[in-house]
Amino acid sequence: MAIINKKAEQFLEKYLNNAAPTSNEAPGQKIWLEYLKPYVDKCAIDNYGTCYGVINPDAKFKVVLEAHADEISWYVSYISDDGFLYVMRNGGSDHMIAPAKRVNIYSDKGIVRGVFGWPAIHLRKGADANLKPTMDNIFVDVGAKNKKEVLEMGIRPGTVLSYPDPFEILNDKYYVCRAIDNRAGGFMIAQVARMLKENKKKVPFGLYIVNSVMEEVGLRGASMITDTIKPNVAIVTDVTHDTSTPMIEAVKHGDVRAGLGPTITYGPACHNNLNALIRKTAQQKKIPLQLEAASRSTGTDTDAFAFSNGGVVSALISLPLRYMHTTVEMVAKEDVENTIKLMYETILKIKNNHDFKYFKV
Repeated sequence: MAIINKKAEQFLEKYLNNAAPTSNEAPGQKIWLEYLKPYVDKCAIDNYGTCYGVINPDAKFKVVLEAHADEISWYVSYISDDGFLYVMRNGGSDHMIAPAKRVNIYSDKGIVRGVFGWPAIHLRKGADANLKPTMDNIFVDVGAKNKKEVLEMGIRPGTVLSYPDPFEILNDKYYVCRAIDNRAGGFMIAQVARMLKENKKKVPFGLYIVNSVMEEVGLRGASMITDTIKPNVAIVTDVTHDTSTPMIEAVKHGDVRAGLGPTITYGPACHNNLNALIRKTAQQKKIPLQLEAASRSTGTDTDAFAFSNGGVVSALISLPLRYMHTTVEMVAKEDVENTIKLMYETILKIKNNHDFKYFKV
């Protein structure tokens, strides 16, 4: 059975092309749940939009397989009298890439198109010769004459903007799109559920396939849903930096390369015994695996799960990504397949009431 079949790749394209900015994830979550439903026994959604499907919902021992659904975006913060929009970050949006980008503006009357404007190179002379984009000078043009026209479009402070850049398969080797961080994760955990169903594999515990909201603004969705589910084990998947591209120092950020397989992280939130099980699984199944370290926090939903409910045994499996928080995020197709395979095989090795304690007393 193909790990990523044609139907799955079509789902990935649809899922990535749909916008799901932080705190506005509902459209993407609907697409995700529609795909997941045939492969789980039960689906649910919490008050803020985190969605999950459950296999064996009555089991007492609970394992979470989690990703986050949201993407970086912008909020309208100010509308000038002459009709230009100024913005603030919604998540870790990069102001350096904004000039000359098209945007979708999710107004109260539907999507309005706009562009991040920027003065022509011919005009940037003298004191302006080294003009660079900053949070104070980037702006959006919707073709309005004045503030009144902007308001009539349904745009107001608090309106969300996101980039529309579409999905592409680059030279049959890489998936490229905005929002691969981390809807690639939502795609991969859904494939684990599909493979369990299609391969008729049974797990002796409750398996919760969780797609959390609001990771980009502080792991908020994961912090809420872990209190709802109260899992015993959590395996989180997210993206990590491919440090082999120009202007990134591997000495500072670790040696991780796209095409060489997923990574696992060592650090306070990542349980050593669960990591050992993942590494053993990768070795037995001949799945390539890279290693990373995090000195304090992982910066992912792993932290929210690990330090909740008296301590949840947690691990982080990451997908190497190039150009994070840009509109051309890239992941190797081979890495996506191997990450799915690693999560699938690890889930099959966890037993009901699995004991991950550090040592016996």
